[in-house]
Amino acid sequence: MFDFFKQIVSSVITFISSFGYLGIAAGMAFESACIPLPSEIILPLAGTMAASGVVTILGANIAAAAGSILGSLIAYFVGYYGGRPFIFKYGKYVLISKDNFLKAEKTFNRYGGTAVLVGRLLPIVRTYISLPAGIAKFNIKRFLMFSMIGMIPWNFTLIMLGYYLGQNFQAIIEPVFSKFEYVVLALLILLVVVFFIRNAAKKRSRTKNEG
Repeated sequence: MFDFFKQIVSSVITFISSFGYLGIAAGMAFESACIPLPSEIILPLAGTMAASGVVTILGANIAAAAGSILGSLIAYFVGYYGGRPFIFKYGKYVLISKDNFLKAEKTFNRYGGTAVLVGRLLPIVRTYISLPAGIAKFNIKRFLMFSMIGMIPWNFTLIMLGYYLGQNFQAIIEPVFSKFEYVVLALLILLVVVFFIRNAAKKRSRTKNEG
């Protein structure tokens, strides 16, 4: 499984490195449109590109911001026009987890516009917060303003991290994905156990009712 994740990382790195600013913008657009392409890979890579002179730090931040806004708008309008039924029905095809969406929706319903700003700094929530904002038909100008204010420090920090790590970036993220492999395996085992426990409970309940 580690090889699988390593291949994904390698493909992302190759794509972004090949297209420069456009690659950075496209990567962040995918991530902000709820496609599971982590900014924790895209942005530090943009920083390493800046360190090697392929792009500038300012240009990388502008490209990341432009891509983030574009992706956020896509997700916003999916929520605005499609609503929860559309997301629950078709979200699985682009790996939009129902649980992750509900977490973002709960955050938005609780904090409103502030959730858009603060949510951009929170793992998972930052990716999905645009969907509940669209469903709630939150004022789009305020949505864009709060999104920009929230995403700029996140983007800048990760880009600078990559800038100072330089060529060591890939060597550092590989152990992270290696650990992530064990987390995934543990979750799969947990899901299997839960599945069998639920099935057993249903069978006991059915047998009891029939008896």
